[in-house]
Amino acid sequence: MSFANPTTGTLLDRSKEAQKYPEARVIVLDDDVNTFEHVAKCLRRIIPHMTEERAWELATKVDREGSAEVWSGPLEQAELYHQQLASQGLTMAPLERC
Repeated sequence: MSFANPTTGTLLDRSKEAQKYPEARVIVLDDDVNTFEHVAKCLRRIIPHMTEERAWELATKVDREGSAEVWSGPLEQAELYHQQLASQGLTMAPLERC
C-alpha cells in the first residue's frame, strides 16, 4: 500500500484490497441411525449460542428435508464444529464454502 507523496502524486494502490476470510457452512444430513434427541443435544453442546428450541427445529428439518445448515461463518470454526459433530456420530455433508 502506498500513500500520497507531494512530489510524485502517488495515491493508494487499490489493487491490494483486503481479502475476505474464507467462510463455510456446516450441514447435518439425515440418516437412519441418529435420533432427534441425539442430534438436538449435539447441536446444543457444540454450536455456540444454540437454543434448545432452535436445536429441535434443526433436527426436525434434517429429518423432513434431508439436511439442515446448522452453522455458517469463518472456515476455521466451521472445520472445528464439523469435526466435533461428526465425532458424535452425526452424518455430515462436506464443508461447503460460501
